[in-house]
Amino acid sequence: MKIVVIGGTGLIGTKLVKILGESGHDVLAASPNTGVNTITREGLAEALDGADVVVDVANAPVWEDQAVLDFFETSGRNLLAAEAAAGVRHHIALSVVGTERLLDSGYFRGKMAQENLIVASNIPYTIVRATQFFEFVNGIVQSATVGEEIRLSPALIQPISSHDVAAALADVAVGKPRNGITEVAGPEALPLDELVRRFLKIKGDQRKVVPDIHARYFGVVLNDQSLTPGPNPRLGSVRFETWLDQSMAQDAGR
Repeated sequence: MKIVVIGGTGLIGTKLVKILGESGHDVLAASPNTGVNTITREGLAEALDGADVVVDVANAPVWEDQAVLDFFETSGRNLLAAEAAAGVRHHIALSVVGTERLLDSGYFRGKMAQENLIVASNIPYTIVRATQFFEFVNGIVQSATVGEEIRLSPALIQPISSHDVAAALADVAVGKPRNGITEVAGPEALPLDELVRRFLKIKGDQRKVVPDIHARYFGVVLNDQSLTPGPNPRLGSVRFETWLDQSMAQDAGR
């Protein structure tokens, strides 16, 4: 099959392109870096020519509410129109577990708009919702830091490695469209404040993590269902400590 990965040079896209290529598929990593732009439509029709499957793992380059919404709506419309013209048989999009529960955040309103465009199109689809990536924990720390304290909700989170997300997307890409949502999550659910406490301990960071049920997660007050999957998600195999040990070893070796 010819599979086009939109956002194919990013964190998830790079891993996905590698997995699919090693499986013998004709894979195109499409991104502005490779001359394919879903906002301006530059190179888009050419990239999708003859494509069987499109996997959209592109992310908004900014976090401002209206800019995020504009990105996902414009990119989504342009991509779906180009897929319809090219006869693409399966559209796959990476989204976020809990999107419909996190709409106080402009980012998640943008993701919801993207999902709605996909559902309303006539292209067979699968939406893959993943929990937060391990790689995002450092960003969580930065966003929650006030002075020497890190204030975080004790609500549950079930983070996942980017490799496990890419592996799940690869399996979906070679399967039949589900015309629905599938969820993927990490192997362990734990309180968000505890996750960050483990992260800082391994890093040797002495800052204090303060549990606060009112602390906002990128603008959203959380509960135990906000960031965790529903029944029967696909579970990744990589545990957080294993990933962090490997990441620190790689950083030390550079």
